[in-house]
Amino acid sequence: MTTQKLWGGRFDKGTAPMMTVFSDSLHFDQRLWATDIRGSQAYAEALVSASVLTSEECQILQEGLAKVAKEWEENTFQIQAGDEDIHTANERRLGELVGPVAGKLHTGRSRNDQVVTDLRLWLRDEIDDLREHLTKAIRVMIAKAETYIHILMPGFTHMQVAQPTRFSHWLLSHAWALQRDLTRLIQIRSRVNVLPLGSGALVGNPFPIDRRRLADQLGFDDITHNSTDAVADRDFVAEFLFCASLSMVHLSQLAEDVIVYCSQPYGFMQLGDEYSTGSSLMPQKKNPDSFELIRGKSGRTLGALTGLMMTLKGLPRAYNRDLQEDKESLFDAVDTWSSALQIATSALLSLNCDSDAMAAAMHDHMLATDVAEYLVRRGVPFREAHHVAGQAVKQSDQAGCKLADLSLDAWQTLHDQFDESIAGVFDMQASVESRDVSGATSRRAIKEQVQMLKLRLGNPTAFCVE
Repeated sequence: MTTQKLWGGRFDKGTAPMMTVFSDSLHFDQRLWATDIRGSQAYAEALVSASVLTSEECQILQEGLAKVAKEWEENTFQIQAGDEDIHTANERRLGELVGPVAGKLHTGRSRNDQVVTDLRLWLRDEIDDLREHLTKAIRVMIAKAETYIHILMPGFTHMQVAQPTRFSHWLLSHAWALQRDLTRLIQIRSRVNVLPLGSGALVGNPFPIDRRRLADQLGFDDITHNSTDAVADRDFVAEFLFCASLSMVHLSQLAEDVIVYCSQPYGFMQLGDEYSTGSSLMPQKKNPDSFELIRGKSGRTLGALTGLMMTLKGLPRAYNRDLQEDKESLFDAVDTWSSALQIATSALLSLNCDSDAMAAAMHDHMLATDVAEYLVRRGVPFREAHHVAGQAVKQSDQAGCKLADLSLDAWQTLHDQFDESIAGVFDMQASVESRDVSGATSRRAIKEQVQMLKLRLGNPTAFCVE
């Protein structure tokens, strides 16, 4: 089998060695070996229907491709000089196995439509795996929320103690973010799952292959409808990278919360030893490295998204070699997001709550809003009530006492609607339970959230609005 380039017929000189190293992509796109072979086997059948191959030739090619696949599976495939990319490598090896008939397989096909077909097939499978990882992460959050539904904790805004909430409510706030990521991922899959094969280099295939049948064989939902757009389009990669980046931001925000709450000034949570590390100098340290790494790795996916957008922004229409730069960043983003989801899920399973530490951090100033609401229920306009509650906080600070320890005289000096029942406001559990609208912190509302999340996980496509 000759080792000449697939495209080398009009060239007198070979490629400069430095250029070969700079341009060859097999060292990373060999990851597409399985989808490249799957697409080629289906394309061989399409060539039979187009009267380019006989049934016997198709069988020879498909059996040969199966042998190539087995070599990749068993890690015995021998890469040779001249294997520019996964397509070249597979075609070269196929020729060694079955002879000249291998040269018919590429009829009407370009690497331009071949590579984007491979990439779509590969990403579709990865999306299915990522969907499972996201679903598992959300289910762990739900289970943890149900287990700890009784635990109250301080709620924060601006990193300042704000109002009492439940641990479950805090955790489910992160679950809802991941649920949106899941919805986006499912929506993106439908746009990934479109067949470009048959588009040729840019103007389509001159042989009458049945693209609809080819799409059905490969499990695609639709075909592309413009051959030039088909080979140039990397929207599906950019959209996936955005989804991955946003989800990694969500995981980074979860990580930040866990890191803060595990620190000694808070001590609300303890992370399992298997997801923590120590210090090489300070023996007492237990560092939440699992979540610190998740927080740090979010920058990788954001960088991948930005890099691809910069690659795409100046391209003229149809295929350009710049598009080779879509793969390494995509592969890395898939690996990073997948690992981060799995680590976060397992680390959350190891997480324990310290309800005593949370209770100790519940300052009764957190109930100042409840004081204002007490007055509102007695007919006082909220803006007036808010001002009065603020004065009460100021007075307790000046007196060096808790808000609940202000005397009845002090309360009534602030407003004549206060009476001895004001003492009943200073109940953290009652405050949390008073937030009973859908999406709030009462037990009923938390259980409603849990049921809604379970419903969406059970039938996620029903909640994907195109």
